[in-house]
Amino acid sequence: MTAVFQCGRFEFSLPSEPFRPIVMGILNVTPDSFSDGGKFRQLELALDHAQMMIDAGVDIIDIGGESSRPGAQPLSLQQELDRVMPAVYALKDCGVAISVDTYKPEVMREVIAAGADMINDIRGFQSPGSVAAVADSDVGLCVMHMQNTPEIMQKTPVYEDVVSEVNAFFKERVQTFVESGISPNRISLDPGFGFGKTLQHNVELFKKIPYFIAQFDLPLLIGVSRKSMIGGLTGRSTDQRLAGSLAGVIAGAHLGAAIVRVHDVPETIDALKVMQDLI
Repeated sequence: MTAVFQCGRFEFSLPSEPFRPIVMGILNVTPDSFSDGGKFRQLELALDHAQMMIDAGVDIIDIGGESSRPGAQPLSLQQELDRVMPAVYALKDCGVAISVDTYKPEVMREVIAAGADMINDIRGFQSPGSVAAVADSDVGLCVMHMQNTPEIMQKTPVYEDVVSEVNAFFKERVQTFVESGISPNRISLDPGFGFGKTLQHNVELFKKIPYFIAQFDLPLLIGVSRKSMIGGLTGRSTDQRLAGSLAGVIAGAHLGAAIVRVHDVPETIDALKVMQDLI
């Protein structure tokens, strides 16, 4: 794997052995996210939650202004900017890296200018102009795979070979980035658990984490926190998936995932500390 992940003003070392991955804490400033929609819509509450994550030892805070839950409707450009920009301005000097979860190139340009360190794109930078929007910056990039769009992605996910198809998507995206002059040490990859995948697809992809790392020699980001994948494996409702989410983090870290995207930051960091000391 590349020795470092360059993320704007921050540079994260990436050892080759099982290790404590980078912890990305989720900060949804939306009214309709699947797990915590509306809880942090007010800026003051969002900043309090961000401070809690910082105090717990989070490495990256990922700000999302548009829900990507199954069935979610697209948000207008101005609505998304109105939600995310105040949080970016308030947190840009908080001492940890700031990521913004967006697929809109206009939002990418605005948040980068405001001091964001990373762009996390559920559409893998396929929107027209998105690669150009990030090419000349130094921000970290997360390329996620998604079949279809949030409105319809979970209706009938079908693949001939989910691993091969996700692998081909990553290959094309990485090639596009490199041809655009983007350094590989800025790129991370996300298989997109729950984004146009059945439980079987998710499990198959998860077990192939080492395969994707070997194929691309790039950091892999996993996001399974509180998702239906965890619910499918445990039979638990969204608010009862902490134990399953932590197990997913530990399994992912043990398989070599470099970044874990989570809701429950203090619990995740505790679990990773124990893992690190015992393995």
